[in-house]
Amino acid sequence: MSRPTPTIDQVLIHNQKYGEGFTMANMPAPPSRKLAMVGCMDARINPVTSLGLAYGEAHILRNAGGVVTPDVHRSLIVSTQKLGTREIMIVNHTKCGMINLDGDVFRAELRKKYGPHPYGPTEFYGFDDLAQNIQYQLKIVRNCPWIHPDAIARGFVYDVDTGLLTEVH
Repeated sequence: MSRPTPTIDQVLIHNQKYGEGFTMANMPAPPSRKLAMVGCMDARINPVTSLGLAYGEAHILRNAGGVVTPDVHRSLIVSTQKLGTREIMIVNHTKCGMINLDGDVFRAELRKKYGPHPYGPTEFYGFDDLAQNIQYQLKIVRNCPWIHPDAIARGFVYDVDTGLLTEVH
């Protein structure tokens, strides 16, 4: 059931004002910098400002852990094949809540607390090591025959204490 919520109501008020001055109706769908970024949903990270991006320059795909899930994989295929993306960044970060998350234990906790869920996720994509996780995500992207062959994928760790990226090879 839907009910009024203070935060969403505030966002809607802001959006109304935003829409009154909206000037980007004719912006093309392909990202102008031919860039896609896969990153974590962590609220401490703003990929647009931390990477120096502007509207229309990149596809930003975010989820818990910044992993190439089947849906992100699908989006990268569309981005590279239909919208011209040629560079892909995988960005994980320090102090991520998905580090050391055991999906089976988490699922058991949820079932105990709330009962079974017939459509619950089959995987939560927790990981133990940032660099290994990034390398695994890069492997998924680089080994996919449906991602455009000219697309280049690189991986990075974002440090939430400094705001800096470090490349993972």
